[in-house]
Amino acid sequence: MVIPVDLGARSYTIVVEPGILAAVGPHLRQLGVGSRTVVVTDAAVMRLHGGPVTKSLEAAGFTVTVVEVPEGETAKTLRVAEQCWEHLLNARIDRTSTVLALGGGAVGDLAGFVAASYMRGVNFVQLPTTVLAQVDASIGGKTAIDHPRAKNLIGAFHQPRLVLVDPAVVQSLPDREFRSGLAEIVKHGIVLDADYLDDVERSAAALLRRDLETLARIIGGSCRLKAGIIERDPEEKSELRYALNAGHTIGHALEAVTGFARWTHGEAVALGLVAEAHLAESLGLAAPATTHRQQTVLAAVGLPIRANDVDTNRVLESITHDKKARDGRVPFVLAPAIGTFRVVYDVPIDQVRRAVDALGRPETR
Repeated sequence: MVIPVDLGARSYTIVVEPGILAAVGPHLRQLGVGSRTVVVTDAAVMRLHGGPVTKSLEAAGFTVTVVEVPEGETAKTLRVAEQCWEHLLNARIDRTSTVLALGGGAVGDLAGFVAASYMRGVNFVQLPTTVLAQVDASIGGKTAIDHPRAKNLIGAFHQPRLVLVDPAVVQSLPDREFRSGLAEIVKHGIVLDADYLDDVERSAAALLRRDLETLARIIGGSCRLKAGIIERDPEEKSELRYALNAGHTIGHALEAVTGFARWTHGEAVALGLVAEAHLAESLGLAAPATTHRQQTVLAAVGLPIRANDVDTNRVLESITHDKKARDGRVPFVLAPAIGTFRVVYDVPIDQVRRAVDALGRPETR
């Protein structure tokens, strides 16, 4: 599946195809970039997928420097970014060169930030190896590192030149990491396409079996939905792109107050979707059936819909640092009905508190 992302001079292509990572060299050569490349990855991903990628790049005439960074969110710090810049300088990387992110969303966020800030921007290619990165983090040009008080607070928009999505590589992910990525898939259905959510729900068992044909179809569908939003709002200047933040206002806060250690990003987003569904219902924007449907689909793909021992006060404080806030007003992306969204500001704090508290209550329906 080839998905064009039409952004004028910044247009690029998403290719969803099993085995595509082993063909990165010819695809990059078609872009007409310089001969020097840097592959940013972590040790585990390098062992699993680095060989075919570096071999393909070298066979296509590129020189390759591999920069290994810590796994997961611990990579997204200024210290690690500084180390990456040093490697780029040592490799004599210039504005014709290309930084390739091989790994999950954290590697992509970090490598993209490094590419965006080095020499005011060098070529960047995404090679996502997790479901989460394939359907969300690798598409759209958001790059960032974390601040101790908020996730993804320091960053820039820097669109990739190319995104190569290999559904086959996610078959080797640990179960928890695999399921984590499914939260973004469910999110896309909840706020953008009811028919797509129906397909995800019908395909839940096949997804959890990691059937390759199902993975390619569902992952490709999610990429298509996100690309459609990016084309119309590439730098989050309107409320349209806010749709992609459904579940994230509360989800990011849950991550931050637990030191990014208790839940994976997808698990936190799933809980955020549940809490924000309760919020939409309490505000009179959505029917109870809409809340129930979201929980049903999330549970069907193995994601959490309940959380005990949440420090609600700390979550509420973290929400005030949300980077999507405008003039101190924090937006919540809520689904009045499946396949639709509405951005709501100035939500009473007691309503948000009840929505977060609802995560600890069993469903009564």
